Amino acid sequence: MPFELGLTVAWQQLGDRRHLWFVFESKQRRVSKSLSDLSGTDVYIHGGTIRGVFQQLCNAFIGEQDQPSIAEMMSVYRYIKGELPALLKASGSSSVFDGARPFRDIYVAAALRAEKRV
Repeated sequence: MPFELGLTVAWQQLGDRRHLWFVFESKQRRVSKSLSDLSGTDVYIHGGTIRGVFQQLCNAFIGEQDQPSIAEMMSVYRYIKGELPALLKASGSSSVFDGARPFRDIYVAAALRAEKRV
């Protein structure tokens, strides 16, 4: 992902100053080994767990007005995990990476579930 991250940083520096970007990593200090140009950037270490990712998302978006709790995000995650086979079957996909349709279906289902929970 170094290339994509570079594009993201350049977009903010050269284009849209309002563009926000974050770096998430599962292991401490791994970013500094592979991407030394990011010195001084906060890296959100999630430990490779779903709960850790949700915790770090909360930390990254601390300034947002509407922020779900980790328990609420875990509830939506568990719901989507249970519904995933049916969602994939409905879209004719075998994987969430089979294109835009399965991703959109998952997004819509998660948004509807979150609306009920939050």
